[in-house]
Amino acid sequence: MRFLFKVAFWLTIVILLLPADTAKQEDTARVSPIEALGAAQAAVEDATGFCTRKPEACEVGAQAFQNFGEKALHGAKLLYEFLAARFPDTDASRTATGSIPHESRPGEHTLTPQDLEPAWSEPTLRAVPVPQRRPT
Repeated sequence: MRFLFKVAFWLTIVILLLPADTAKQEDTARVSPIEALGAAQAAVEDATGFCTRKPEACEVGAQAFQNFGEKALHGAKLLYEFLAARFPDTDASRTATGSIPHESRPGEHTLTPQDLEPAWSEPTLRAVPVPQRRPT
């Protein structure tokens, strides 16, 4: 739900920033972005005081959102059960969580001993002469 509010907010901002069609704009009254912002702020202020004016409407709205959330959870559970029945877990190496154990993941532990041996050798250290100190 929060995602939808964010998407609606950003889409509104993008639409407000888009240039308008000048041919159609001559027929309609012009509203500056500052006036539109002021109107939006007034609408938000009015909406925040709504629950003090109509507390019963806010209670019904809260119950409706709670019912909506419960229905969404139930729908997700039904979808999960449907998909679990449609695609049964046939791999015996899977754990109870449905993931493959670390030891038996495909593509792991496939290197041969020759692959594991390094193709390079460590360089030998040799003595490097230290230059003499310069007189100060």
